[in-house]
Amino acid sequence: MTDSHAKHEHHDHSQMEHDAHPKPPADAHAEHMTHTAAPASQHEMHAGHSAHGMGKADEHAGHVDHSGHEDMFRKRFWISLLLSIPVLLYTPMLQMWFGFRMPEFMGSQWVAALFAVIVFVYGGVPFIQMAVPEIRNRQPGMMLLISLAISVSFVYSLAALFFNLGEGFFWELVTLIDIMLLGHWIEMRSVRQASGALNALAKLMPDTAEHIMPDGSVHTMPVSSLKLNDLVLVRPGASIPADGVVADGESDVNEAMITGESLPVKKVAGAKVIAGSINQDGSLRVRVSAIGEQTALAGIMRLVRDAQQSKSNTQILADKAAGWLFYLAIGVAALTAILWTIALGFDLFTLERVVTVLVIACPHALGLAVPLVVAISTTSAAQNGILVRNRLALEAAREIDVVIFDKTGTLTKGEQGVVAVKTNGVDENHALALTAAVEADSEHIIARAIRNAASEKNLQLPVVSDFEAIKGRGIRAKHNGKDLWVGGPRLLEMLNIQPDSGFSEFASSAGQKGQTVVYLIVDGKIFAALALADVIRPESYSAIQKLNEMNVQVAMLTGDSKDVAKAVADELGIKLYFAEVLPEHKDEKVIELQKQGKKVAMVGDGVNDAPALTRADVGIAIGSGTDVAVESAGIILVKSNPLDVVKIFKLSRASYNKMIQNLIWASGYNVVALPLAAGVLASAGILLSPAVGALLMSVSTIVVAINAQLLRRVDLSQ
Repeated sequence: MTDSHAKHEHHDHSQMEHDAHPKPPADAHAEHMTHTAAPASQHEMHAGHSAHGMGKADEHAGHVDHSGHEDMFRKRFWISLLLSIPVLLYTPMLQMWFGFRMPEFMGSQWVAALFAVIVFVYGGVPFIQMAVPEIRNRQPGMMLLISLAISVSFVYSLAALFFNLGEGFFWELVTLIDIMLLGHWIEMRSVRQASGALNALAKLMPDTAEHIMPDGSVHTMPVSSLKLNDLVLVRPGASIPADGVVADGESDVNEAMITGESLPVKKVAGAKVIAGSINQDGSLRVRVSAIGEQTALAGIMRLVRDAQQSKSNTQILADKAAGWLFYLAIGVAALTAILWTIALGFDLFTLERVVTVLVIACPHALGLAVPLVVAISTTSAAQNGILVRNRLALEAAREIDVVIFDKTGTLTKGEQGVVAVKTNGVDENHALALTAAVEADSEHIIARAIRNAASEKNLQLPVVSDFEAIKGRGIRAKHNGKDLWVGGPRLLEMLNIQPDSGFSEFASSAGQKGQTVVYLIVDGKIFAALALADVIRPESYSAIQKLNEMNVQVAMLTGDSKDVAKAVADELGIKLYFAEVLPEHKDEKVIELQKQGKKVAMVGDGVNDAPALTRADVGIAIGSGTDVAVESAGIILVKSNPLDVVKIFKLSRASYNKMIQNLIWASGYNVVALPLAAGVLASAGILLSPAVGALLMSVSTIVVAINAQLLRRVDLSQ
C-alpha cells in the first residue's frame, strides 16, 4: 500500500454527501446570541413536586426548597422506620391483634409514647414546615392535610396518655409518618430535572487551547483566556475550543454532538467551525470569531436553560385530592363538634368524635396512591428498556397528541448504509465485494458503510493491490491485472466517463432522496453504482404504525434537506415533517404545535435536540444519543428502540388509570367513613371509635397497595 492511500479520506465521498445531505450553515448558529439568559430557578428543578399546594411559580418561591430533599427523606424514612418498631411492639391493640406479649418493666408503658415523640419530631416536623407555605398562600394540599393528621394524632395521643382518655394513636402516628416519608422519598427521586444537561453541554468544551503566537510558536492556554481573532491549532482528534473560521488546513469535523447529524463535515480554508465539535483527520488553524457566551454551544445552553424555566408546574392529582379532603375533613370535624356540643355539650364523647373524623381523614392511602403507582410503573418501565427520570413526564405521556421524532439517530441509525445497488449486468454481490476490497483500508464513513454491507452478506473480498488515492476524486487499485476505480461524480469527470441512461436514472433517483452514489469502474467502464444513505431503523416502521393506531400523530424533524426528509417520511408513512431545521428552530417547532393546543412529545438524540426535548410536554431521549439529550429528557429509551415510545404511552395510560382508581378509593372512602365517624348513624347504634377509624384507614391503604400491584400485569409487549 502506498503512502498516498493514507490520504484516502480526502476523496470525493465527503463532498458528495455534503452536497446531497446539506447541513445547517455554521453562521446560523450565531442566532443563538439573540437569546437572553435568565437565571436558573431552583424551584423549576423541583417541578415534579409541584408545590404541594402551590399553583404558581412565583408563589413557589415561598416553598421550602426540595431540590436537595431526596437524601433527607431517605435518611429520615429509614431512621423513623427503625424507631417505629418499639412503638408497634408496645402497642396493646397490636399485641392483641397478633397474639403476642412484650416484656413489661418499669416504665414500659411509656415506650410507645417516647419513641412516637422522637419519630414525630424527627420525621413529622418537616411536613409541618412544608405546610407553612400552603397556609400562607391559602392553598391547602397534601402537606397541610398530613400536618393536621399527625398533629391531631400526636396531641390527642399525649392527652389520652396523661389524662387517661383511652387508647392513643401512637402506632397510627408513626406508621403515617413512615409512609409519608417513603412516599416523598420516592417522589423526590423522580423529581430531578434536566439540570445535568447544562453540565453535559459544558463538558463538550475543552479546557485548554493551543494558541499560535505571531512568531509561529504554539502555547497551551486556558480556553477562557482566548480572545477574538486569536489563531488556534486544532490537532486531529481534538475538540474545537471556540467558534471560528478555518484559516489554514483541511479536515473532516464531526459536528454530531452539536447538529445531531451523522456525517462529518468537510472543512477547508474559509469554512466556519463550531466550538465543541471534534476534528478528525487533519490539522486545522482556526481564527476565533466567538468566545464564551457568544459561542453556538453557549447559545444552545441558554436555550436549554430557558426551556427548563418555561416549564409550568403541574398540579399533582394527589395534591388536589388532598386539598379537597382537607376542607372536607375540617368542615365535617367542625360540624361534628358543633352538633354534638349542642346535643350533649362538649365532653369526652364529642372530642372523640372530632378526633375520629380527623384521624380517618389521615391520608395513609392517599399518600401512597400516586407514589406507589409511580414506583411500580417506573420499575416496569425499566424492565422494558425505558428509564423514567421525571415521573411527571410519564404521567403526561397519556395526553400526548403529537410525537415529534428527530430523524438522524432516532428514526434512523445515524450511520451510512448501502440501500441500493445498480450493476451493468454482473452479480450485485460480486460488485459489492470488489468495491469493499478497494475500500478495505479506508476509515472514511462511506468506506466503512460499504465494508459493513459486504460483511453483513458474508462476502469474501477479492485480493486487490497497488492502491492509490486520488485526492478529491476517489481511489484506484488493481485486481487480476484490471484497473479498479471507486469514487463519485468527480471521478467520472476526471476519467471522462458518461453514465448510460440506466445509471443516470439510478443516480438521479438517489439524488432526489438525498442519497450518496459511489461508482465502481473497471477498465474505464462503469461496473456498478451504489447508493448510500442513513439507514432507517427496522423498528421505526412498526413504531409509526402503532402510534397512528393509538390516534397519536407522528411528525419528523431534521436538519437535512427537504428531499432527504421527504424520502424518509414517505418511506415511514409520516405525513408531517419539518426539514432544514436549525437547532433553535427545533425548539420553535415544538412551541408552534403547542400553540395549536396540542400536547407534544419530542424524541431525539443530539445536543441540538436538547432545547426541544426540554420544551416539549414530554421529552424522550434515545439512550445511545448524547449525554445532553439524555439529561434533557424526562424519559430515556435505553435500547434506542423507537417502538419503546409505544410502550411509554401504554404504560402511561395504564398508570393513570391506576392512579385515578387509587385516588377514588383513598379519598372516596372518606365520603362514607367521615359521616360515620361524625356519628350520623349513632341513633342506629353505628358509631366508629377512633381505633376502628384507624383500622379503616389501614384497610384503605392495603386496598390501594394491592390495586397498584395489579399494574404489573399490564402487557407492554408489541
